[in-house]
Amino acid sequence: MANGNTGQIIFVNLSTEQITVEYPDESLYRKFIGGYGIGSRILYDRQKSGVDPLGPDNTFGILTGPMTGTNAPMGTRYTSVARSPVTGGWGDANAGGNFGPYLKMAGYDAVFFTGISDKPVYLYIDEEKVELRDASKLWAKNTYEVEDILENEYGSDTGVVTIGVSGEKLSLISCTVSDRGAVAGRSGLGAVMGSKKLKAIVAKGARKVQVASEKEVMDLRNQYINGMKQPGPDGKSFYDIWHRYGTSSMTARSAHSGDTPVKNWKGVGVIDLPEIEELRMDAAIRNMDRQAGCWHCPLGCESRLKAGEGEYKYPAGIRRPEYETEASFGAMVLNNNREAINMANHICNDYGIDTISAGTIVAFAMECYENGILTKQDAGGLDLTWGNHQAIIALTEMIAKREGIGDILADGVKTAAEKIGKGSEEFAIHIGGQELGMHDPKLMMFGTRPTAARYWLEPTPGRHMQSFGPSSFQGHVLNASGLCILGNRVPSIENYFLKILNAVTGYDFSLEEMLQTGERILTMRHLFNLREGINPLHRKVHPRIIGDPPQEEGPLAGVRANIEAQAYWNLGALDWDAETTKPSKVKLLKLGLVKEAEELWPEQQPSR
Repeated sequence: MANGNTGQIIFVNLSTEQITVEYPDESLYRKFIGGYGIGSRILYDRQKSGVDPLGPDNTFGILTGPMTGTNAPMGTRYTSVARSPVTGGWGDANAGGNFGPYLKMAGYDAVFFTGISDKPVYLYIDEEKVELRDASKLWAKNTYEVEDILENEYGSDTGVVTIGVSGEKLSLISCTVSDRGAVAGRSGLGAVMGSKKLKAIVAKGARKVQVASEKEVMDLRNQYINGMKQPGPDGKSFYDIWHRYGTSSMTARSAHSGDTPVKNWKGVGVIDLPEIEELRMDAAIRNMDRQAGCWHCPLGCESRLKAGEGEYKYPAGIRRPEYETEASFGAMVLNNNREAINMANHICNDYGIDTISAGTIVAFAMECYENGILTKQDAGGLDLTWGNHQAIIALTEMIAKREGIGDILADGVKTAAEKIGKGSEEFAIHIGGQELGMHDPKLMMFGTRPTAARYWLEPTPGRHMQSFGPSSFQGHVLNASGLCILGNRVPSIENYFLKILNAVTGYDFSLEEMLQTGERILTMRHLFNLREGINPLHRKVHPRIIGDPPQEEGPLAGVRANIEAQAYWNLGALDWDAETTKPSKVKLLKLGLVKEAEELWPEQQPSR
């Protein structure tokens, strides 16, 4: 299958240890591309509604896309999928690193797991050899050590995705980790992996991923590289900034512009955290050892740090924190200590927990402490005052280990508030159980980018890397393709993404067909939620998120996000019912979802 895909998918029943390889029809790839597109199609078809997210009937999958492992610049991504134990609905999470390309080079587009093993196991994939192996020696070990053990055993040309101790202990903020900190952080999917006693997946192979036109791919790659190195008005190029600093280039600016939520979404950066020197981009690389990047990435926006030598002695080789981590362990908790942020990032990556959720949970605990709901005794002797970086690190480790108060906090702010009570629900900032990304939707209210509605109505709520409605269609195809979002930031090339998608797949998509494919992927993920009884309009939106009441000072003073109007407009544009959010039968038929149209509207004849 010379179109960026191998045409092979592995299915593993962990209860019976049965392993099969299936060869999907080409139409599955064309209609759903890869990643969470194909993932949503397979889970919808093969999994009943109402399964326990941490039970044997929940299907856990890891999928690549057609760009993954090719010469498409930044074609490195893999996606984890399952029914989320956090939201009870569709769950997916996306990561880079090297695992996705190695899975493709081993000859497979995806691997799915059902059942629960009676002992810890990992899946070993080496081209035709696919087998479950005993992981007892890996259990109770964290992600860095697991990767070291497996790479020492199988060689450095091996991709490993694993969970840490937090995933084993079924923390609902746990995640899958590869390449020492390439984290698929959202939706709590590390807990799904842990519930199955699945410690890791190892992929090894040397097969070249075939594409429709290697020449076109290479030409577009070269155009992309040249484009990102063109200097801007300030004399610096996209490459200059992002290669050296990654997303940490935006942290200080965002903390004071209103982009970053501050003090658990109630604060104002310029007032509550006026000193942000340690959030600036030069501080982020002050302890840098070397530049790095995902597999064959021409940008290399990652940095590895030297060992911490001060108060926080993190090991050499850990990743420099990216923006979301710097924001959640910085402005969210009023922390301006760089080394503490580095240490928090290390703890989360090693134990395998989502830094966005972890920082938000610490902020929740600090506000509970401020209001007398949690005491120093409750917190194991910690003084949880805002900005106390020693307490932030100690509490993060307690959460990662599920020790003391950390055992209550490790499942997210919604569950923690339910257990703590005493009015703590007021300080639990989430939508549908998921903590929000570190971008305040009140800041960007322009055009068709519904930043508040995306947190509310997206099939995976609280997601910061996706829009909602028609403006999201290309993004869904991009995510499903296995391309990093930065691999489409070349404004000098018209329809660049469409061109390289066609060069890899040979589909010859028109722009309209590509966008319709993105709409189909969005709709399939939404249909999964509808079948689970989830109407996103019923998700409660905390008033702080939308500025109700508005802040009185700072860049967002007087601003309220009109989330209702955003929702109404986008539901109409999608042709989804304004109350039930059910897509119309006409829309489903237009997207080729015939079976789903009959299931959702059994008595209705299309009238438009």
